[in-house]
Amino acid sequence: MQQETMPNFLVKRAYLTPERTAYYFNGQSINFRELYESSYNTAGRLQMLGIRKDQFVGVLLKNHLDTVITFFALQLLGVKAVILNNRLTVSELIWQLQDSKSSFLIVDESFEEVQFSIKNQLTDIPVITNLQLKDIEPEVPSIQDKISLIDICTIMYTSGTTGNPKGVIQTYGNHWWSSVGSALNLGISEKDCWLCTMPLFHISGYSILMRGVIYGVPIVLHEKFDAEKAIEDIVEKNVTYMSVVSTSLSRIVNALEDDRLPEQFRCMLLGGGPAPLPLLQACVQKNIPVFQTYGMTETASQIVTLSPEYSLSKLGSAGKPLFPSEIKVVREDGQTAQAEEAGEIVVKGPNVTTGYLHRPEATKEKIRDGWLYTGDIGMMDEDGFLYVLDRRSDLIISGGENVYPAEVEAVLLSHAEIQDAGVTGQEDEQWGQVPIAFIVKSNQSNLTAIQLQQFCEYKLAKYKIPKRFYFVDKLPRNAAKKLLRRTLKEWLSEGRV
Repeated sequence: MQQETMPNFLVKRAYLTPERTAYYFNGQSINFRELYESSYNTAGRLQMLGIRKDQFVGVLLKNHLDTVITFFALQLLGVKAVILNNRLTVSELIWQLQDSKSSFLIVDESFEEVQFSIKNQLTDIPVITNLQLKDIEPEVPSIQDKISLIDICTIMYTSGTTGNPKGVIQTYGNHWWSSVGSALNLGISEKDCWLCTMPLFHISGYSILMRGVIYGVPIVLHEKFDAEKAIEDIVEKNVTYMSVVSTSLSRIVNALEDDRLPEQFRCMLLGGGPAPLPLLQACVQKNIPVFQTYGMTETASQIVTLSPEYSLSKLGSAGKPLFPSEIKVVREDGQTAQAEEAGEIVVKGPNVTTGYLHRPEATKEKIRDGWLYTGDIGMMDEDGFLYVLDRRSDLIISGGENVYPAEVEAVLLSHAEIQDAGVTGQEDEQWGQVPIAFIVKSNQSNLTAIQLQQFCEYKLAKYKIPKRFYFVDKLPRNAAKKLLRRTLKEWLSEGRV
């Protein structure tokens, strides 16, 4: 098969519009020429350390201009970046580094305990901090002026409904077509500016980084979300786009009080589940356009988007597929569902992953005839609008983060005094949902909720730790011994615990 190639994204952008602003960060700005030069020098430092094309390199960094430079340096070298969620525990990080066969780890200086633990437990993977990297004298790097669209650019881990997380392969083509699909949906102008408060270790954040260099527009990068700071920069930096989840959008609306966003602001791109009606109505009253979306790590950001003119008439819908992409809803018998009929959402397009790293069986199971079977349940109305009915059946979305009950249950069941465990989500005003655990203790156990909380703190990222532990005599299971999480939800709603 002939490989479709393109100029390296940053090399091309620095050639086309070198003087355009690329990034604003903490009071400083950098243009595309400076971004290329800094990334080139960092590539020389990485190469000096022995990092070479086609290696997998773990990256555990915060939202920072140096992080952006490191990501582009890896692209210049043709290195595959294994982008690690900095909210994970050491044991979770070690598992992902080993599973990806990473040959190196670049870590933020502030993660002292993490780097110390990883160095002690993974002696075969060299670890360097972002500050140590700056002290290295660069050599002349071997730059990849061209990229193949089928080559791996990034790996991001996503938790499955069962077992360990899987490394999602994201090719240069996936990122390119994601950017193109978004541009054809939203339109682009040289006056555009994107505010990024999303973590760069999420596809929601990394996709903005890619759009900036492909479109040639500036990115205002924040270290973390702050409603007042977001509003301030939207006004002062002439921001036109911002990616949000419901919780952050709600905080912006509240922080605005009686004020409005400036006229140049074009769109809030909303992911992480549909927005509640009162929030959408408040946005309409304040003339804030909201584009609701549906997407995942496997689709390199959104693949379905609801334009704001339909935000109330098609309330609850994720919209229609982006121009290069396709979706359909499939029944259990494999046939395409009729309008208003529920089934599994399957997606196809050049922005969809080619599979899971080192997981040929999982890839074969999830991708059939080019269609990715998402595991999400949805339906399409007669007008072709998608409605997501159940996000991966048991998925808990807490503050925009995906929490899979099976992963939390596996950790709980590793405790010697736990006989059985079930996890489900409960609605929460601040986070949208939070995980709740039901525990069957072993005989004679005096295990307490506080002890379980401490046990989970070592094993799980904070957002995955159950907010409450209920001790019960037994869990609801069907004849095949499958846990009935729907019943756990009923227990919560009926106040039976």
